[in-house]
Amino acid sequence: MRVAVVGTGYVGMSLAVLLAQHEDVVMLDIDPGRVAKVNARVSTVEDADLTRFMSEKPLRLAATLDPREAYAGADIIVIATPTDYDPEMNSFDTSTVDTVLRDIIAINPRATIAIKSTVPVGYTDRKRTQLSVPNLLFSPEFLREGLALRDNLYPSRIVVGDTGERGAAFAEILCRGAAQPDVPVLLTQSAEAEAIKLFSNTYLAMRVAFFNELDTFAMSHDLDTRQIIGGVRLDPRIGTHYSNPSFGYGGYCLPKDTMQLLANYSAVPQNLIRAIVDANTTRKDAVAAAILRLKPDVVGIFRLTMKAGSDNFKASSVQGIMKRLKARGVEIIVHEPLLDAPTWFNSPVINDLAEFKRRSGVIVANRMTPLLDDVADRVFTRDCFGGDL
Repeated sequence: MRVAVVGTGYVGMSLAVLLAQHEDVVMLDIDPGRVAKVNARVSTVEDADLTRFMSEKPLRLAATLDPREAYAGADIIVIATPTDYDPEMNSFDTSTVDTVLRDIIAINPRATIAIKSTVPVGYTDRKRTQLSVPNLLFSPEFLREGLALRDNLYPSRIVVGDTGERGAAFAEILCRGAAQPDVPVLLTQSAEAEAIKLFSNTYLAMRVAFFNELDTFAMSHDLDTRQIIGGVRLDPRIGTHYSNPSFGYGGYCLPKDTMQLLANYSAVPQNLIRAIVDANTTRKDAVAAAILRLKPDVVGIFRLTMKAGSDNFKASSVQGIMKRLKARGVEIIVHEPLLDAPTWFNSPVINDLAEFKRRSGVIVANRMTPLLDDVADRVFTRDCFGGDL
């Protein structure tokens, strides 16, 4: 079977590698550098499993800049292009998906087209009607940055928004690439699959927001956050996942998906979804206020990335902390080895770690690391348990 995957980010890269174990896969991107990386067997994103598979596994994988080369003859075309939330539109910007769909229809309209990009509820049904493409379906991804291939190899579930033979066939090729047997498979209508994606990520954001607000309460009353959360999460109905306090939820998915779900509620009564979105802003206010109470002269931001093994700064919550501190006149310096630039939003980038430590009065770190053990008395973190959860 021949598969085309459009987009070489976390979703596209991990899915293409998964499928290329058993299928002929061609990736399409507009960036020549990314295409060259794929053809040189180098992952375009930070992910240890992807790096290992790309260098060690006999993958049937290639990449191109030419849409015709990618689409012509493909049995399945997977769309994994960015769909950022646009606050002016109050919706995801689906322009990249729209463009890809038009190109596919012009070149290979009979292929099964699977959208992996996150879209508003109802988008796929609308496009089926507008473009007369009954072979269009939506299948959400449930991936973590830095663990994208692992989450495809060992999926919690495979959801496909098509209840017919086409949906079953697409689910089958995903299962064929997975390393675990008996993956839970759910075939639904496309709008229901779109809703599953948004509600899943909003629930995770709610978990993050809940434990962050617990931590804000503990800070304000001089209580031990670790003891409180340790007792709360012993309840098996609550559990340990997504319970380690942070500076707020960020990254590729949670901020935009919660905003999109809220937008989909425009004509539906709700309180909780709005509260989840607002809680992330409130948490950043509380963290910034706690740092300001330390009366720092220079605040060092240790890493813009918020997860171990990730190369993504997008919407990272520490950037919101930076903005609030700078608005109060605090000098900010940044340590981020992935940045090859002298400044970040007018703040100096100091990637000599010893110099960064020397110049920082307070070091702000979303997660503690042994690299900071020697200056632990100057580190501000809300990390109680270590790790990203």
